[in-house]
Amino acid sequence: MQVARVVVDVPLAHLDRPFDYAVPEKFADVVRAGCRVRVRFHGRLRDGVVWELADSTDFAGALQPLSHVPSGEPVLTPQVARLVRAVADRYAGTASDVLRLALPPRRSAAEKRPSPTPEELPEPPDPAGFARYQAGPALLTALAEGRPARAVWTALPGEDWPTRLVELCRAALSGRRGALVVVPDGKDLDRLTAAAERLLPADSFTVLRADDSPERRYRRFLAASRGAAQVVMGTRAAMFAPVRDLGLVVVWDDGDDLHSDDHAPYPHARDVLVQRAWLDSCAAVVAGTSRTAEAALLVESGWAHELVADRAVLRSAAPRVQALGDDFELARDPAARTARLPSLAYEVARKALAAGAPVLVQVPRRGYVPSLSCARCRAPARCAHCAGPLGISPRPGPGGSRIPACRWCARPAATFDCPHCHATKLRAAVIGESRTAEELARAFPGTSVRTSGSTSGVLASVPGGPALVVATPGAEPVAGGGYGAALLLDSWALLGRADLRAGEETLRRWTNAASLVRPASAGGSVVVAADAAHPVVQALVRWDPAWLAERELADRRELGFPPVTRMASLAGSPAALAEFLAAARLPADADLLGPVPERPRPGQEGERERYLVRVPRAEGGALAHALAQVQGVRSARKAPEHVRVQLDPLDLV
Repeated sequence: MQVARVVVDVPLAHLDRPFDYAVPEKFADVVRAGCRVRVRFHGRLRDGVVWELADSTDFAGALQPLSHVPSGEPVLTPQVARLVRAVADRYAGTASDVLRLALPPRRSAAEKRPSPTPEELPEPPDPAGFARYQAGPALLTALAEGRPARAVWTALPGEDWPTRLVELCRAALSGRRGALVVVPDGKDLDRLTAAAERLLPADSFTVLRADDSPERRYRRFLAASRGAAQVVMGTRAAMFAPVRDLGLVVVWDDGDDLHSDDHAPYPHARDVLVQRAWLDSCAAVVAGTSRTAEAALLVESGWAHELVADRAVLRSAAPRVQALGDDFELARDPAARTARLPSLAYEVARKALAAGAPVLVQVPRRGYVPSLSCARCRAPARCAHCAGPLGISPRPGPGGSRIPACRWCARPAATFDCPHCHATKLRAAVIGESRTAEELARAFPGTSVRTSGSTSGVLASVPGGPALVVATPGAEPVAGGGYGAALLLDSWALLGRADLRAGEETLRRWTNAASLVRPASAGGSVVVAADAAHPVVQALVRWDPAWLAERELADRRELGFPPVTRMASLAGSPAALAEFLAAARLPADADLLGPVPERPRPGQEGERERYLVRVPRAEGGALAHALAQVQGVRSARKAPEHVRVQLDPLDLV
């Protein structure tokens, strides 16, 4: 008798295992390991995936037969199945939760269409692009030879990183190995796809996009699972793509929070790809214009080598970076009263525009005036009715005036009385890209001003002529020939955040923007409105993200924060958390922190708290196992309240 071990799509932690089903004779020639099936489970028909096929079972009773086999297409390869189990165990989740992230919905029309295969493999890439980096050509050689080289690559300013990433894929493909590249968003994926179309053979790669139609996405997924396309590029969900003969995994800009999945068990693309590189014994590259503490730990541990350029090459490629001082003091400058710009920034922008080059202006928030604060003590301004944050609409009211209003209940706040210092005047805590563009238009009359962000729409590129481009972080368009200058405003709004990753995140946003500026030899200049003595500003001025990452790692080691430790977040009602912790058999070295009130979420009702559980990094697996066990017991007992378990969360404050 043939037996199918099926992972059933049920969201219950105590059912996180394959269940044995008999394979009826009529399905014997169709069923394969990794195909989708329909089974009867607890009296209901459920979807499932065949984990493996066997000739016997340990179940003493009579096995239920498979109810239906929609298709024999093996969408779950053995390598991905092993990865799914490893990710579920690492994040205290279930295999069915991870499978929902890994497998796109089935479309029968896509399965009926053949997947075209490339006619021939490419030659190894020209090593000239990586020749500027120490050991860059050696990395390409290792990939072509199929060796599991691991690198943390810090890209040079102005680097054509999509071309470099595709060259890595081409090197792996020339050695008959597959490659997987994960980028944060669709804008980056568009640039990567354009480079792949130039450098890779037709039909040798496929692109997995979140905004594709279900049929198109499934068709491209099948091209990878069938082995027709050995190079896969995509956003976060592509980290589980079934690449055949995987020889290389790459994650670009691993510090971007878009790499962290919002669905249980909340995996991070960087950590999943590092795990995949270990399981499949393949090469791995963690790349970006900056460097995270997690990437610094990979280098420090010896798991990866850093791929950087020497200082002489860096100086020739980098723009000139100048710091201005404290943003709160900029109001004393006459130019700042005009457009929130000090004299130096105004002059740098004017010279770049006069030279016929565009100028990039980065602001940390979207919208008009996202939030207001007391003009005297800087305390956030709150609504007297519901305590929501006060803001200003970009649309003027009667008479052309803009009255502050609550961003929660929309009640206008015609008067203001600070509860802390009783001041009556307000100031903008953060000014968004729309208001900044309005001010710049007054400061530079006759100059074209464009905005790029979630409010006005994200621009992929802008022409190379004189213009002011106001963008939020991550929405900076590429300029033809590069920007003549970049102005990084409201830096205190980034550096002053109560966030463990505020420093490295600020530098990542700055280097991503500054990398679009021409080198200093071509007149490129970057002005950052921040205190020059701040370590993050120093890292930008010297263009040394590795130094800041090592400093961050040392600080976190001293304080016991990730990535040196593993941290779990437990969120729920006080009663549910008390019950959860009473049943948990945490490791002996576990440190319980909390409780603290949980940050409100949309639709959330009732009082909720959060605990943090910290353990040494070596005990991370034991912590995840202990938390998964408690989830299983609570699931079996049908506990009425859910406790959200999240390991290695980005948000610890």
